[in-house]
Amino acid sequence: MIKWLLTIAIVVIALMLWFGKGRGGGAASQRRRTPGPEAMVSCAHCGLHLPRPDALEGEGGRHYCSVEHRRLGPGASG
Repeated sequence: MIKWLLTIAIVVIALMLWFGKGRGGGAASQRRRTPGPEAMVSCAHCGLHLPRPDALEGEGGRHYCSVEHRRLGPGASG
């Protein structure tokens, strides 16, 4: 009787490992996901496309790629 209980316990543990951590499932793999796409904006002076968090905001809601381009203002492309 104890042999059967031990065998069942080993099989259950093996299945838990196979479908759990061993196969990449669980909460740990959910935290390793890469972030989604970021919104892109273009520089009002030179037209360079860059992620919105990296852009500098200027007057009128315009976005710029650098402090210098923000100082110069909108260019031919903006």
